[in-house]
Amino acid sequence: MSGGSTFFEIRKLTPEWKQPLLTFLRSLEEVSNADFFRPHPFTDSAVEEILHTTRKDLYYVLTEGSEVVGYGMLRGWDQGYPIPSLGIAIHPGLRGNGLGRMFMHFLAAAARGRGAEKVRLRVMAANGRALKLYESLGYTFRREENEVYLVGFLELHTDSPRTCK
Repeated sequence: MSGGSTFFEIRKLTPEWKQPLLTFLRSLEEVSNADFFRPHPFTDSAVEEILHTTRKDLYYVLTEGSEVVGYGMLRGWDQGYPIPSLGIAIHPGLRGNGLGRMFMHFLAAAARGRGAEKVRLRVMAANGRALKLYESLGYTFRREENEVYLVGFLELHTDSPRTCK
């Protein structure tokens, strides 16, 4: 991360971003953030599988130059669920700068563009910082049976009947 004049982009996860994504995922493990964000194994083969088997699900990287500084996804459509599950992580050194909020808005717009009426996410009840962000964006939560996780939903209001495929 340069820290100087910064230019961030959200890009679809493609093979060129595989290695930078794996580096990013390792950085989460190094600071124990993998406890809060573990949508899939942080391995080469897991990312390779996403790259080659995803049809409807959406995977994005937030980049700064050639580095991945965030990772976001909307998944579940490939398994036939009408409500996608959202997952997001921002590099620990860049949190608190509005990047998570911006990425969440982008993911909600992408889900809305696909015709989703809501988005679902799971968050550990102990992850107060993320919970505060999600609630400020309009997510409403309920506890799961084990009380470690909360499940949140965001209603997506579409102004137009048009959807993108």
